[in-house]
Amino acid sequence: MRIGVLTSGGDCPGLNAVIRSVVHRAVADHGDEVIGFHDGWRGLLEADYRKLDLDAVSGILARGGTVLGSSRVQPAHLVDGVERARGHLAELGLDAVIPIGGEGTLKAARLLSDAGLPVVGVPKTIDNDIAGTDVTFGFDTAVGVATEALDRLKTTAESHQRVLIVEVMGRHTGWIALHSGMAAGAHAIVVPERPFDIDELTALVGKRFQAGKKFAIVVVAEGAKPRAGSMEFDAGGKDVYGHERFAGVARQLSVELERRLGKEARPVILGHVQRGGTPTPYDRVLATRFGWHAVEAVHRREFGRITALRGTEIALIPIAEAVDSLKTVPPHRYAEAETVL
Repeated sequence: MRIGVLTSGGDCPGLNAVIRSVVHRAVADHGDEVIGFHDGWRGLLEADYRKLDLDAVSGILARGGTVLGSSRVQPAHLVDGVERARGHLAELGLDAVIPIGGEGTLKAARLLSDAGLPVVGVPKTIDNDIAGTDVTFGFDTAVGVATEALDRLKTTAESHQRVLIVEVMGRHTGWIALHSGMAAGAHAIVVPERPFDIDELTALVGKRFQAGKKFAIVVVAEGAKPRAGSMEFDAGGKDVYGHERFAGVARQLSVELERRLGKEARPVILGHVQRGGTPTPYDRVLATRFGWHAVEAVHRREFGRITALRGTEIALIPIAEAVDSLKTVPPHRYAEAETVL
């Protein structure tokens, strides 16, 4: 068989592990030929690719990012490009395409699949918000990076008697904020699923200082918002891809908390550092398993599906199940963390 693979959307630790796994399983075990499209869907739409053999993926298991490159494509361009993609698959003699990506990538994969193209998806996102899979690779690495940063920030916050508002990634879901905040013992965790009450947050942080504590750490997901009318808040706008462009919740919270508490408050935005660097062993193993099972699905011609982790086993689920809704933090997890507002 001849298989195409691409990585699209935001980069993520573990992408190279999937690419390597796909090539090893397809080439070494099945005698297939694999090509990699450059820069995500753009590479498929423009037939920009290169051959991937065992030498091409040697040494990439532990590397962050993606050796194929990634990009975002406007939804309208993908809709208009379905027939072009179909033509390129025919010209290149491809039996299947394995797109590796998050919500946006998998929605595009569903579009192509619904048009009859042979697609098997692999879910990735540091946000861990893909429905149908217990976890996505990249999440463990991102939580580890955020937790280490929080551990380090505690010492400087205490030294200067400050409140630090640490902004982590999470546009629509608070999985990174929840897990890193719990792991680091943050004093308050703010998530997008639950609009926060600024009065409640102020009181919670204020109690620490009243009890004689000298600092406080607040973890906030980038997509978190206050309850309507509770404080002045700039929610930002949207970019050309339809994604929200946030105006900085940590910055706005630091100003408000400093005014209310009379304590020095500073924002710390971790940003893309959570996406970069070496993937953890867990993410490398999960990514490798996803790639292996994606190739097997191609050989069974089980198209229109994605790989997913269910318990300890890898399953195949319909793409629609993965993209019809986001996997948000359930309410009972707030109680476990104790400090989620």
